Amino acid sequence: MFAARSIVRSTRRISIQSALPQSYLRQSPVRALTTSTKPRNASIAPGQTVNHNDHTDNQSVTAMGLTTSGLRLKIRKYPTFSSLEEERMYRKQHLAAAYRIFAMRGFDEGVAGHISVRDPILEDHFWLNPLSTHFSQIRVSDLILVNEQGQVVEGDQPINAAAFAIHSALHRRRPDVHAACHAHSVYGKSWSAFGRELDMYTQDSLRFFKSHGVYKQFGGVVLEGDEGDRIADALGDGKAAILQNHGILTVGQSVDEAAFWFLSLDKTCQAQLLIDAAAAGSGHKPKTIPEEEAAESYKQVGTPEKGWLAFQGYYDEVLARTGGDFLN
Repeated sequence: MFAARSIVRSTRRISIQSALPQSYLRQSPVRALTTSTKPRNASIAPGQTVNHNDHTDNQSVTAMGLTTSGLRLKIRKYPTFSSLEEERMYRKQHLAAAYRIFAMRGFDEGVAGHISVRDPILEDHFWLNPLSTHFSQIRVSDLILVNEQGQVVEGDQPINAAAFAIHSALHRRRPDVHAACHAHSVYGKSWSAFGRELDMYTQDSLRFFKSHGVYKQFGGVVLEGDEGDRIADALGDGKAAILQNHGILTVGQSVDEAAFWFLSLDKTCQAQLLIDAAAAGSGHKPKTIPEEEAAESYKQVGTPEKGWLAFQGYYDEVLARTGGDFLN
């Protein structure tokens, strides 16, 4: 078992009924995912700044929720649970949703790609997709629970061997990581061919400021545990890794966070490819965001709370689009 049990249990969340997005708005959560974000006077309009009398949860994601009557409107946040079983179901529901969302955005390619989430009860186990099921069809009941030896504990389908090699190393090496995403997205694998980090050209790229690495090697399909460890080395303590000639990978404290980082990283790769192509054609050199501004902005756009929150709109969309089919 991982020594991270205390980390997981210090952030227990509410009833699984929160699968319906409206319920997030009715909760009185105890605590969000941990962050080092400090309140800042971010300008929003002439003469106005974020109100530091607002709820701390709102401040942590630069939300404003004070009404004229003094009522505090709280932003959605990762819920608390009354039992580990309820948290397990929540994680599985959001994992199944992440697969559906990846399919909707074209991140599927045959049987390539995988998203995992750590089990909150058996903390050295994690949930994965069955190898032969398309992302767009995955439901909670399809998910496979695998132990640290790669044996199927729950489920009746095989898993991807490469997925196990990568995800087992990440979950073992990073107790703070509860979810990881890897898929062969077009822009992610296109950018990976350069084998280098992204430039800080846009505000959205700042989500990965000093928080992504590059695995500068291609050893074929990842089937050996040592290869998974080398990928974990490249990831370090960051939230993303660019796997040279392969694609991109993201991690997070929740599957929601990890999935949003993946969505954003793929778009950031697309933006960089477009910027570099335009620069080559025009001769104009793109402007890089200065390091001081990048570091300060990262506190607003790159925290676990912001990643989790940013994913909720996608979750709401797939819930409405499918009628909750993936929850079965």
